This record gives sequence, structure tokens and C-alpha cells, in this order.
Amino acid sequence: MPPAHGPIPPLSPVLFAGFALRPIPPWLLQPALDRGLRHVLDRHPDLFERLADLDRPRYRIDVTDLPFGFVLDVAPERLTLVRRPELVDVAATATIRAPLLTLLELMQGRLDGDALFFSRDLVVEGDTEAVVALRNAIDGAGIDLIEEAMGVLGLLAGPLRAVLERAQRVFDAAASDLETVRQAALAPLARRREADRARLEDLERKVAELSRRRKREERA
Repeated sequence: MPPAHGPIPPLSPVLFAGFALRPIPPWLLQPALDRGLRHVLDRHPDLFERLADLDRPRYRIDVTDLPFGFVLDVAPERLTLVRRPELVDVAATATIRAPLLTLLELMQGRLDGDALFFSRDLVVEGDTEAVVALRNAIDGAGIDLIEEAMGVLGLLAGPLRAVLERAQRVFDAAASDLETVRQAALAPLARRREADRARLEDLERKVAELSRRRKREERA
């Protein structure tokens, strides 16, 4: 995944899954995306009503830990899968940039978007009013992503739900293990930074003391 301004992708199973997804062309996944969006709009036909006052907004959704991003058009309603290197060339009203899980939890209303923005875990560029309107539209619709996905699958929903529950446990364990690896890898750097900070503070004290001593000598 190419570097981009904004949040650094977290070390997580999603990041490694993204590496595996790189060879897959977007057009192969687009039909499933079309079906999913149509299902959501059938269940929530008023989803984009709050965006009616905006001038046909288009959103770039840059998923920092996947090789793909999304382009969301409100009129006509379409969600297009785009490779991240090509996403930057797409003209858009606003850009929303964050890791996948952050975006999903934000859509589910589990995270505070304002807090994420100030922590730089979420980056918004362009027309912030359009982004706020989109967020309000999603919140107002009360979309449950898991239930929407199950609805698309029909008779397969039951068996797949059990698979997803097991996959969630595996994912959580893998995420915890990767966080341990991340902390272990960063620990030497943190200790070195702390040692450098202590040396810098000591040097500043010595310089300040020398400056005071010279001033006393000049007055003597």
C-alpha cells in the first residue's frame, strides 16, 4: 500500500489481509459491492435524503490498511472500488482516510468521530460539511453492517454467522498477538528515545549553567 498523508496503518490482521488482496483486480469484487449497496438502499431508502441539499457530493474513502479505497457517489448512488494509487486522481467533494476497522466502527456509531479526528486516527480533507452530512445520514439510518451483510446472503446467513463469530475470535487473538509484537519491536526505540531525551535535558542544564557562570564572570 503506498504511503499517504494521514494515519499510519496499524499492525493488524487487516494489514496482512491487504497484502494478500493486492493481486485481485477491483472489477472482480465490484459486483458484490454493488449488490451490498443495493441491499442497504432497499432497506434504508431514505439513507441519502439528508444529502439532498448538497450538490451531488462525491466521497473518496481511503482505507489505509487495504490496497483498495472506495468512491461513493450520492447521485446517482454508486460505491466504486478503486486501487489506492488511483484514488488520488479521483475528483471528490471530500476525502475520508482511516484504517478499515476505524471506519467500520465509526459507521456503527461505536467511536467518536470528533475524538478520532483530533487524535489523527481519522483524516478528513475537503468539504467537512459534506462529511458531517454523510455521517448524520448513516447514524440516522441505524445501519448494522453485520445484519446488512447477512441479509445479502439469504439462506447462507445462518451458517456464515457461525463462521464469522469464530473468525472474530481468531481475529481478536491475532490482533492481540500483533499488538504484543508491535510493543516488543518498539520498546528498544522507546528506551533509546528516553535516553536521548535525558541526555538532551542534561546538556541543556549544562549550557544554562555555563551561561549563568559567564554572566557572573562578566559582572565581576
